[in-house]
Amino acid sequence: MPLQFKPPLCHRSPSLKSHDHRLPEIMGDATALNDGGAVTIAIIGCGQRGKAYAEYALCEPSKCKVVAMAEPRPNTCALFAQTHAIDGTLVFRDWRDLHKASAETLKTVGHRLADVVVVAVQDSMHLEVVEAFAKQGYHILCEKPMATSLKDIVKMETAVKKAGIIFGMGHVLRYSPYSKAITEIVRSGALGELINAVHVEPIGYYHFAHSYVRGSWAQQTESSFSLMTKSCHDIDLLCNWFAPATPARISSFGSLKHFRKASKPAAAGDAQQCLDCNYERECPYSAKKIYLDPVSRHDKGWPASTIIDGIPDLENIHEALKKGPYGRCVYESTNDVCDNQVVNLEFSNGSTASFTMVAFTSLICERQSRLHFTHGEIVGDMSTFTVTDFRTKVSTLHTPRLEGGGHGGGDLGLIRTFVDAVRAGKQEMVGTNIDEVVRSHLTVFAAESSRKEGRVVDCLEYEKGVREEFGHSAEDSG
Repeated sequence: MPLQFKPPLCHRSPSLKSHDHRLPEIMGDATALNDGGAVTIAIIGCGQRGKAYAEYALCEPSKCKVVAMAEPRPNTCALFAQTHAIDGTLVFRDWRDLHKASAETLKTVGHRLADVVVVAVQDSMHLEVVEAFAKQGYHILCEKPMATSLKDIVKMETAVKKAGIIFGMGHVLRYSPYSKAITEIVRSGALGELINAVHVEPIGYYHFAHSYVRGSWAQQTESSFSLMTKSCHDIDLLCNWFAPATPARISSFGSLKHFRKASKPAAAGDAQQCLDCNYERECPYSAKKIYLDPVSRHDKGWPASTIIDGIPDLENIHEALKKGPYGRCVYESTNDVCDNQVVNLEFSNGSTASFTMVAFTSLICERQSRLHFTHGEIVGDMSTFTVTDFRTKVSTLHTPRLEGGGHGGGDLGLIRTFVDAVRAGKQEMVGTNIDEVVRSHLTVFAAESSRKEGRVVDCLEYEKGVREEFGHSAEDSG
């Protein structure tokens, strides 16, 4: 049965008079941070990713609190506001209205509405939101990828540097207990020098069908290529492990091999929708299997929860499949992004790495890694890893502590780290900076250029070309 609640006031633009008597209590204040007060957060985009980062405020209310939000979907907006007890005057349906209210309060009383803005809107919107709130002085945590074009990446870099804010990127893989434990071993030199890494992201057959065939990341023109939208934080993780060496040369191969009309089973005939298909029971990508069947078993989480506004039930999921893209045959969809891709990297110190992104797996995003050192190796599966020392011939199994949240605790680890960095006023506590974020994104773009052009790309020359083409326009726009 749907939750019963009284929706808060979701409106277009509150007047300052409606909440000015509460400003000292709810607004970001540098002195509050110095005194150990909770970091205040505005969430822009309250879907899966926004909710994941906001969860930390419920776990650690003394450290941070969600005080403002912007979300266009009415039921999602109301549920999120209720969950975080957000005052109705700070609940917005459009991020521009939140920004306008912030401008009014900055002008009138010299305070922002919060200390931090979490940007979790669609990828193509990241730049305009980050630029707008960076100019107002908010510290910003932006979901990955930072932007969907080279020009926008350079413009965001310029905006962040000009604002002098603390900036975090949703490269959550760096922040899980598992990855942090491996990184500590890499940095320690205990196994000698890291020479090679083999890293695989098994996206998962129905995950890919949901997100990259039927979903928001299915078309490059609407979002970006799949290596960027799905795997930019895998490339970032590899760059982090090999640092301070940087990517020198890169090559890549991949294609949209299966999710296209030519691969449609003959038994499916001319069916355009799963609910009308005679082959549906045989098809692993059946929308009924992915969305309706779990809800019938009272599983109302991902992915069913993402295709409707509010809490999923059989009626609204069935309606969504009938009328929306999530019920469409995967072989009749309008997707155009790769369903398999490999990337080969050579770093500036001569070390190498290979990365594989593939849709056709039973594992759902449970990465597998092999790291090869001069004196040992690490073999892991995102929950445990085995360290073998060639000198002692001893193998040790490591099982890092489990934490809640997605990506093996990486979601929680990132927001916790970012909040601590804002509290202390130290970018270095984030463990990365805008320069590293830009470099790893440019590496992903270079890989895609290699795939499309059939050539090995020199990463330094590639970055130089990008900055020559877009650097001046970014500076001018700032």
